[in-house]
Amino acid sequence: MDWSLYRFRSVWDLPADPDAVYAVLEKADAYPQWWPQVRSVTPVDDRTGTARFRSVLPYELVVTAREKRRDPVARVLEVEMTGDLQGWARWTVGGRGEGARAVYEQEVEVRKPLMRRLAVPGRPVFLANHALMMRGGRRGLTDLLQRV
Repeated sequence: MDWSLYRFRSVWDLPADPDAVYAVLEKADAYPQWWPQVRSVTPVDDRTGTARFRSVLPYELVVTAREKRRDPVARVLEVEMTGDLQGWARWTVGGRGEGARAVYEQEVEVRKPLMRRLAVPGRPVFLANHALMMRGGRRGLTDLLQRV
């Protein structure tokens, strides 16, 4: 097993129209306004940006994300990532009753040297840190959607 490889899947049930959720998620440069653990997003060009993340643990991850897919009809957003994480991430937004369901999937290899050195003993802590980050994002997005 490659201890530096991570696969994540998070499901967020949200109190908003799926198109409204997609409209927020496609504006990655605005994530720091509602997602506390996304510290900054700096556009590089119209399809690429650099993002900085930090959750509870005292380290920051920096990635460059390049758009692979933006499909407003299917409500799918997908990026390739390089930097401290290498791989891909995808949002898929669908309807669920009166609201929306946003599914976040990610497959990445950790490239940050310290995290690679601590891959085996640190894995449970890294997983918990990611879960806290996703919880913060869901709360922030829910709050934003309820205000709009």
